Amino acid sequence: MSKLDADAFEAMSPKDRTLVLDTVRRGANRREVLAMLGLAGMGLAMGGSVFTGATRAFAAEPKRGGSIRVASYAASTADTLDPAKASNASDYTRCNFFYNGLTTIDESGAPQPALAETFETKDAKVWVFKLRKGVTFHDGKSFTSKDVLYSLKRHLDPAIGSKAQKLAAQMAEISANGDAEVQITLTGANADFPTILGTSQFLIVPDGTTDFSKGVGTGPFKLGEFQPGVRTIALRNENYWRPNAPYLDQIEFFGLADEQARVNALMSGDVQLASTINPRSLAVIEGAGAFDVLRTDAGNYTNLIIRLDEGPGQNSDFVMGMKYLTNREQIQKAIFRGYAEVANDQPIPKSNRFHADLPQRAFDPDKAKFHFEKAGVLGQTIPIVASPAADNSVEMATLLQQEAKKVGFTLDIQRVPSDGFWSNYWMKSPVGFGNINPRPTADLLLSLFYLSDADWNESRWKNPKFDQLVVGARAETDDAKRKQMYHDAQALIHDESGVIIPAFTSNLDVHSKTLKGMKPMTTGPMMGFAFGEHVWLDA
Repeated sequence: MSKLDADAFEAMSPKDRTLVLDTVRRGANRREVLAMLGLAGMGLAMGGSVFTGATRAFAAEPKRGGSIRVASYAASTADTLDPAKASNASDYTRCNFFYNGLTTIDESGAPQPALAETFETKDAKVWVFKLRKGVTFHDGKSFTSKDVLYSLKRHLDPAIGSKAQKLAAQMAEISANGDAEVQITLTGANADFPTILGTSQFLIVPDGTTDFSKGVGTGPFKLGEFQPGVRTIALRNENYWRPNAPYLDQIEFFGLADEQARVNALMSGDVQLASTINPRSLAVIEGAGAFDVLRTDAGNYTNLIIRLDEGPGQNSDFVMGMKYLTNREQIQKAIFRGYAEVANDQPIPKSNRFHADLPQRAFDPDKAKFHFEKAGVLGQTIPIVASPAADNSVEMATLLQQEAKKVGFTLDIQRVPSDGFWSNYWMKSPVGFGNINPRPTADLLLSLFYLSDADWNESRWKNPKFDQLVVGARAETDDAKRKQMYHDAQALIHDESGVIIPAFTSNLDVHSKTLKGMKPMTTGPMMGFAFGEHVWLDA
């Protein structure tokens, strides 16, 4: 310590000296100590208190160590560690603990290198990925092109049951040029392909993996314990390839389907982070003064699904009647407390440059009644399935029930438990709800949920013209033409599909003030399901 450093130290109060000494004992380097002493000197020169500001400035630096408990909203015996089969926010988060992709998606929605150091193309059809060297899996095996080929080709095997099979089908040829380079040739040009590879289903697993119960990957954490439907324990990967990351020693991750249970866990200190908190709970949470709220506006939505292949949805007048019966403004204000923006039965939000500015469909009970009368449902009882698993769907169903009664028929709300909802009820009920997490590109949203052969085509809507528009837009390099194609595709969804999207909702994650590093991401809640790598405790 120089004389100036010593003078600054001697000028401190005993309490501030103790803080510096404790910092040194924790392993702070000279630069960090000098930063504290420098701030002390500034404070003394101004004749003011020193360490309030200095401590805050120092605390902003990530710290190593500590454990947290995290509550998501979904858990079931179908929980998986196989990225290809991941189908909900809990699966995505869990897989991001243990695996990496070739690319990752940043806060602007752009793809960035991950296990691939670079990616390039001349025509958006043939893509070359140069792989990062020196990366090892949790079991010590080196990462090579063989792992990439195996991981990507799994999606093309129908026996695997990949949730991304239809997206992967555009990969016509996948080949390696040595251990550190992979070339992927697509069936047609797709400028968004690196972004697709940054989504959770395309995380990379070791060559030949068939048993995923051990969660062996290249990710920031190693698997400590996995009990489907109960909990996952992630332990810090000491050999992680990203410098300094992760910061936490351990994360215990589990699902609490009941939102009030998540709030109670926060308030009691049982968890340090909880996902998908209802706006109505914020007054109590903020009043405690111990929590921060992370608001993510990325295009999340809870939707009403009317299947067009069975039940009342086989009549297009019933579908149109339900669209006019949906009071979007009331849903935005009364249910989401303003933490949402009114939507228009199209899945691409205004924040996306390919959003189509279509005429807003208004709440119109008279038009609704006209269509219901044509459909012959007046005086009838129609079941509608809702669950806490589909965020706020029970409240939305209640509003629709009230409006249906006014026009002359009954919506019978069948509330089902969260456990097993996604396996047993989602897309299987003639009239029911879903909840769709954000996707980084327009192509992903339209391809995953609306193409005629999409696995997640919720309402079973099929339109060859729409399919042609989506496939054509992937390869279109003229931005204006591409935008028009996406506009026309959204207009078809708005007019014809059986999906009603009343609002794009803000996702509210609440965390202890001692948990630092959280920030909103365009890819979804909890930092695009990848918070584990980036956060630290400032106890």
